[in-house]
Amino acid sequence: MALDPVIHAPVRLRVVTLLAAALRDPADEIPFVQVQRELGLTAGNLTTHLAKLEDAGYVAIGKEFQGRKPVTHVSLTAPGRLAFAQYRAELLSLLSADEVSQ
Repeated sequence: MALDPVIHAPVRLRVVTLLAAALRDPADEIPFVQVQRELGLTAGNLTTHLAKLEDAGYVAIGKEFQGRKPVTHVSLTAPGRLAFAQYRAELLSLLSADEVSQ
């Protein structure tokens, strides 16, 4: 099994890890600006990586208005949670196999 290339990119791995840790309930979501702030990314860089994750079905992007201000929210989808769990398991397997071979 190979590591999922969609998740494996460093920024996307950080995004998915943050979402998995912060969003325990599948219905939970986190504001885009919070993800941006916590990961120290520019809005454009985060948007680009979220688009790749959204295209893969791993995240969902929602937009709403709070008063007159648009707010974007990000959530981790069920397939995204599964993909991250599989990625994590494969990575841990690779790391433990490396320890055994030394």
